[in-house]
This record gives sequence, C-alpha cells and structure tokens, in this order.
Amino acid sequence: MMPADPAAAEAEWSEPPSAADRQCSGSCRRLPPPCLSCRFNSSCVYGANVTVRCRPAEGVSCTGRNDSFDRTMVCAYCYQTPVWQHSCSMCDASVVHKTPGRKFYRANCTVDENVLCMGNRTFYKRLVCKWTKGDRWSTALTLSIILGGFGVDRFYLGHWQEAIGKFFSFGGLGVWTLIDVVLIAIGYLSPADGSLYIT
Repeated sequence: MMPADPAAAEAEWSEPPSAADRQCSGSCRRLPPPCLSCRFNSSCVYGANVTVRCRPAEGVSCTGRNDSFDRTMVCAYCYQTPVWQHSCSMCDASVVHKTPGRKFYRANCTVDENVLCMGNRTFYKRLVCKWTKGDRWSTALTLSIILGGFGVDRFYLGHWQEAIGKFFSFGGLGVWTLIDVVLIAIGYLSPADGSLYIT
C-alpha cells in the first residue's frame, strides 16, 4: 500500500558505498545504478514498477546536467531480486565436508550493475552447494548393472562398508544388486561425500 503522502515515506538520498571506486563516467543521466544516489520509497508494493528520483553519487564526475532525474525500477530490495539479476559466490567443497547433512552454504551475492534496487547491493544468501568430484551417473549405473554383484558400484560411489558387505554376499544373492540398480537409476543412491553426479 502506498501512503497518503508518498514523499513522507521516502528516505534520504542513498549513497552507494563505493561509487567513487567504480567506472562511473559518461552522461549523468545514463550512469549505472551503482553510481547513483536515489530516494527510494520503502513502502512501495513489492514487484510493482515505481519511479524514483536519482542523481549522481558523491565523487562521481559525469557529463551533462548533474541535477536529479527520474528512473523506473521494480520495487524490491536487492536481496529480493530474482536469481538472474544477481551473481553469488560458489561453494567450497571443504566447507561442505565440515557440515553434516546436506550441503548448504552462505553465499556472498552482488546485484548486477544494471539493476536498480533498494538496500545493500551486496548481501548474503543461503544456497544449496552444488559441487562434484567427478563421479558420473552413467558410470555408476553401468557398474551397477555389470559388476553390481561384486559391489563395484558401491566402491565407485565411496560407500565402502556396504560395498564390502555386498562383495562377500555376492550382491545379496542378486537382490541387493537389483535394488542398487533401481536406486542409482532414479538418482537416490549418490556419492557418499554428498557431491553431485556429472550429468
């Protein structure tokens, strides 16, 4: 909901933290968002197109008129931008090994240069770690079909204890082998270290 007096909800001019360090040159009215200082209406409706008043940030030298001007944006804080409008750091496999269970990590994300949004342009986001050590799903399935009775598929995926049991029981007399073929085929049985298959 918009307030009765839109100006009342507008904050002071926001200054980007490092506008002076960025490549801020050219026409003042065509500067990218990181080089601008804007007055955002924090009570705008999320996802709606709104018009904000902007001007070149402190320390930015540009050509043409450097007074304030209007820019159109989608009402959202930077951390609310869709995934295609920001880039995040990749996870480190060493961090994943320290955390039991499935594979979340704290990513450092930055909004793309051409996106105008409210709040900090750099933010943290909790993401699923998608990393691999090189195991292929097709290789695991082939090994399970051909040599599954000897536990080779389990050895390949790093499930050593089950692999030894499967080896000495001849694949559970075939039952365990059939079960593992199905589990690998549907993707339920994956590498023991939590990494993903190469597709």
